[in-house]
Amino acid sequence: MSWAGFAGIFAVFFLTHSIPVRPAIKARLTRRIGARGFALGYSALSLAVLALLIWSAGQAPYVEVWPQMAWQRHVVHLGMLAVCLILALTIARPNPFSFGGARNDTFDPRRAGIVRWARHPVLLALALWAGLHLLPNGDLAHVILFGVLGGFAVGGRFLIDRRKRREVGPTEWEALRAAVAHAPRFHRPLSWPGLILRLVAGVGAFVALLWLHPIVIGVSAL
Repeated sequence: MSWAGFAGIFAVFFLTHSIPVRPAIKARLTRRIGARGFALGYSALSLAVLALLIWSAGQAPYVEVWPQMAWQRHVVHLGMLAVCLILALTIARPNPFSFGGARNDTFDPRRAGIVRWARHPVLLALALWAGLHLLPNGDLAHVILFGVLGGFAVGGRFLIDRRKRREVGPTEWEALRAAVAHAPRFHRPLSWPGLILRLVAGVGAFVALLWLHPIVIGVSAL
């Protein structure tokens, strides 16, 4: 694949991540397929285009920026376990600050959970994933790929904050932020079995990623 092809797929990635979530377009799609349908469809589209983008980086011309070393893989393994646990504690949980979340009307700022640590845990997981994968992938195409995706995740926080602040209103937004900021960092979970199940799911997802990596990506993570 040429650099032009790689750039074209990058452009498709940004278009598919920006156009569907524009308020007017999202509202129209939600009316047609429902909020759950939009969430599932957008997630499937995002994952498919991300997989295509990662594949295209492996097909681009190889230009080494730094060499790969064994310790880099160990750092990635530990970091990706943390990424999987963050996602396990985040998915299908109330989060009125971010673009996802489920049952946001039930969010209790006094028991904010992982939102007490990060308003956008999914973007935090994406930023960590990108930063970690920079280490063992020192060729130019992957440096561009993971560098841009990491920057996309970091910059996305400010865009979502601005949009959510406009949606809920400045007064309510600031009150909610202040309530979460003063909540305890650790609190007794509403359900210990639920917490344990999520942690087990996070570890299971990590193991599955290790197993699927050579099948999906074409390179063993070990």
